Amino acid sequence: MADLHTLSAAELFDLYQRKAVSPVDVTHAVLDHIARWEPHLHATYALDAEGALAQAEASQSRWLKGEPAGPLDGVPTMIKENIATAGVPVPLGTAATELTPAPHDAPPAARLRESGAVILGKTTMPDYGMLSSGLSSFHPLTRNPWDLSRGPGGSSSGAGAGAAAGYGPLHVGTDIGGSVRLPAGWCGIFTLKPSLGRIPIHPPYAGRVAGPMTRTVEDAALMMAVLSRPDPRDTMSLPAQAIAWEKLERPVEGLRIGLLMDAGWGLDVEPEVRAAVEAAAHAFEDAGAIVEPLEPFTTRAMAEGLDAFWRMRSWLDISALDAERRNRVLPFIVEWARGAAGLSGERVFRGYSQMGAMRDAAVAACAPFDVVLTPTAPVPAFAAELPCPTNDPTRPFEHIAFTVPYNMSEQPAASINCGYTADGLPIGLQIVGHRHDDLTVLQVARAWEQMRPAQRPWPEPPA
Repeated sequence: MADLHTLSAAELFDLYQRKAVSPVDVTHAVLDHIARWEPHLHATYALDAEGALAQAEASQSRWLKGEPAGPLDGVPTMIKENIATAGVPVPLGTAATELTPAPHDAPPAARLRESGAVILGKTTMPDYGMLSSGLSSFHPLTRNPWDLSRGPGGSSSGAGAGAAAGYGPLHVGTDIGGSVRLPAGWCGIFTLKPSLGRIPIHPPYAGRVAGPMTRTVEDAALMMAVLSRPDPRDTMSLPAQAIAWEKLERPVEGLRIGLLMDAGWGLDVEPEVRAAVEAAAHAFEDAGAIVEPLEPFTTRAMAEGLDAFWRMRSWLDISALDAERRNRVLPFIVEWARGAAGLSGERVFRGYSQMGAMRDAAVAACAPFDVVLTPTAPVPAFAAELPCPTNDPTRPFEHIAFTVPYNMSEQPAASINCGYTADGLPIGLQIVGHRHDDLTVLQVARAWEQMRPAQRPWPEPPA
C-alpha cells in the first residue's frame, strides 16, 4: 500500500469500507507529513492536531458500526482561512483584522463537518485575498512545494501548496478572479471554480465562489456532491439540483472545443505555457474533438473598469481603519487601493458597468462550444516574495486575464496540470463550460486526466 498521506479520498473511502485502514492512522500520517513540510511551506493556519484526532476517532467509530456519514467520512481536509469555522478567528490574511472567534461554520465548512470529514485546520491567504501570491502581513510567507523559491499563487495560497504537498487529499478555496485556479495551475493540482451559487457560501457577493482543490478530478467530484448541498444563508445560491457528480466518464469524440490563446489584454503567454496548452488541444483533436481557435473577447477597458471598482471597494474598507491598523496592511495592497481615492462616482459606476460587459462577452464567446480551453495563467510560478508577477500596484491584474472573465460571467472553470517548464514548474490548463454546466467541465477534465502524459511524482519535503 502507498504511504497513507498520499492516498486520495476515493481510495480512502474504499479502504475504510473494507476496514483495511483507520481514519485515526490516516490522520496521524497526514499530520506527521505536514510537520515535515510546514517549516518550509508555511501553508497552514490554526492547525488543530488534537481536534483532528478527536474527529478521526469519532469517524473510526462510525465506520466500525457500518454507519459512515458519507464518502468523505474520516478523510483529512483543510479549509481556506476566510471560510469561517466555529471558534477560529478569520484574519482575512491581514494583520489589520481584530481576531474574534467565528460563531458558526460557514456553509462549506458546515457541509464538510456534517459529512464526517476530518478538519485538520485552515490554510493561508494574502491580505484580503487580493493577491495571487502567498505574501501576507499576518501569515508567514507561503511557498510552492515544487520550488521553494517560487510562490504557490493565491489567494488560496495555502490550499494550493498544501494539496500539492500532501496535506490531506481535500482542500477548499475561494475564487473571485482566479484564486483557486491560479494556485492550482502553479502547484500542479486540480480545481473547479463552480458556477456562481453552485456551492453556497457566506457572505456571498458577485463573482465569489468556493471550490474544491484536490490532486484528482474524482476527489473534486466527491467534494462537489457534499459542498453543493443547499444552505439558506447564501442568498445568491442556485436552487438545489440532483447532479450525478460521480458520472465522470464522457466520450471526447465530437466535442466542440474553443481554444483561446490570447486574452486580449494582460501579460503575453510565455512560450512553454503556450506549447503545453496547444499540445493538450492537439491531444483532444487526436481523440476526435473539434478544436477551433477563439478570438480575444475581453478588452483593456473592461480590465481597467474592474480594477477601478475593486480598488474603490478595498479603499473604502482600508480607509475606514484607524491609522495603526491601516499600517499593518501589506503596503502593496494599501498603495493599490489608494489609487481609488480620487475616483469619481461616475468613474466607479462605469467601471462596474465594464464588469457587466465582460460577463456578456464571455458568455457570447463561449456559446458555440461545449467547452473552451485556455492557459490558466500566462506565466509559470513567480518569485515567492513578489505580490504579483508585475510587482506593480498600478498593474496588479495582468496575470488574471484568462481567469477573471469567468467569475464575472458565472461560468464554471477548472484548472488541471498539462505539463511542466524546463525548470520543472507545473503548467495549468483551464477548461471553461457554460453557466451551470459544472458536470461537463469535470467530465472533460477527467478525460484530459486520463489522456495526458504521465505526471511527475509529487514533491517531497526537503531532507
